[in-house]
Amino acid sequence: MTTRRDALKLTGLVTAGLALPGFVAPAFADTIDNAVLMQAGPLGDVWLGPADAKCTIIEYASMTCPHCAKFHKETWPELRQRYVDTGKVRFTLREFPLDPLATAGFMLARCEGDKMYYPVTDLLFDQQAGWAFTQKPVDNLEQMLKQAGYTKEKFEACLKNEKIYAGINATKQRGLDVLKVDSTPTFFINGTRYTGEMTLEAMEKVIKPILDA
Repeated sequence: MTTRRDALKLTGLVTAGLALPGFVAPAFADTIDNAVLMQAGPLGDVWLGPADAKCTIIEYASMTCPHCAKFHKETWPELRQRYVDTGKVRFTLREFPLDPLATAGFMLARCEGDKMYYPVTDLLFDQQAGWAFTQKPVDNLEQMLKQAGYTKEKFEACLKNEKIYAGINATKQRGLDVLKVDSTPTFFINGTRYTGEMTLEAMEKVIKPILDA
């Protein structure tokens, strides 16, 4: 298991293999008990969409996973506009970092509270190639977070926050141990597991029958 010290010593660790997302398997049906699935980690879930929505999507992702970044760049904006913002779907992103750099990205998203979680994760997914796969990832990450109002002091404080670090690792560990998440992205749609990147069309094939029921 990585330590916070690992997360702070990232320069030189980023290679092409650092952010391998793992094998992206075809989607398969595997339903998890809702009470077990809905249990949040120590930091809580950051939900978008109403609590009474007919369809609930939980995504486990890594900030350095290219397939996750592609989903968030190509599928997520339209999915959010059509279904989440209209109140039909409830969505949350849960942390499943595959390496220390991904952990650092999630720590930066968490340290300013719920209001900055999606602005920061969206930014880092959208510009993943500009920080995750560079020679100086920490420096580039710091420069990128200036767009979100992070000063150098705030940036460094975020990466030293033991509570956030422990909470992110606890979320990942529970995903591994209890929900058997072993690759990213993994989606749970109304309790059914789907592994691998999903297009909007693939999402709609699952969502629409739920909404029409």
